[in-house]
Amino acid sequence: MRPLIAGNWKMHGLRADLQKIELVAAWAQKFESAIDVLVCPPATLIRDATRIAEGRLEIGGQDCHPEASGAHTGDIGAEMLRDAGASAVLVGHSERRQNHAETNALVAAKAAAAKRAGLLAVICVGETGAQRASGDALPIVGAQIVASVPAGMQAGDLAIGYEPLWAIGSGRVPTNPEIIEMHAHIRKTLVAHLGEHGRQVRILYGGSVKPANALEILALPEVGGALVGGASLDDLQFEAILASAAKSI
Repeated sequence: MRPLIAGNWKMHGLRADLQKIELVAAWAQKFESAIDVLVCPPATLIRDATRIAEGRLEIGGQDCHPEASGAHTGDIGAEMLRDAGASAVLVGHSERRQNHAETNALVAAKAAAAKRAGLLAVICVGETGAQRASGDALPIVGAQIVASVPAGMQAGDLAIGYEPLWAIGSGRVPTNPEIIEMHAHIRKTLVAHLGEHGRQVRILYGGSVKPANALEILALPEVGGALVGGASLDDLQFEAILASAAKSI
């Protein structure tokens, strides 16, 4: 299973930052025999980013509306992302779940919209620090997957982004045994939910992924890539993470 390294720029990036897309595209081409690379810039940059990428890496959106069009001021439909050149979209990112009160049902509807538009849905799940401390991390994440992944999805329709919320941007990372346990649980849940298709879904780890820890994390069982936040905005850090992913094969 080829690792997928996805960079989430979040609400960062102006046209002047598009030069970074050219750099990432060159690195993606260098490692194309081993890994897949996805960058999710702000929606305002998707069209220009796809032109610069020229097929050397994938460009994705950071969110989409469940409906293709309608009276939804400020929202973007999955078909609009596809029309702009995107090939993937993040749905259910922890910041969307927390800051916009997105429910599992809404995330599932967005994932279904992504499939409808021909986009890879990177469905994000994860537990809070309190849920981890109380011992509820596994059932919480398992329930999120069952409720957020539409029935009938196939392996090529989605990836799972596991984000321990307490690790995002904190510099803290779960221990290797904790990552192994969670990713094994996610795999078991996917197989139970999707049948054999669940065995081929890539499970990305996200949460303070850095050059210093990327190689070790990516080498762990059932870690099929990484969802990278802040480090994807730093040229040298992101290149080092891509190199680590290529070495982890």
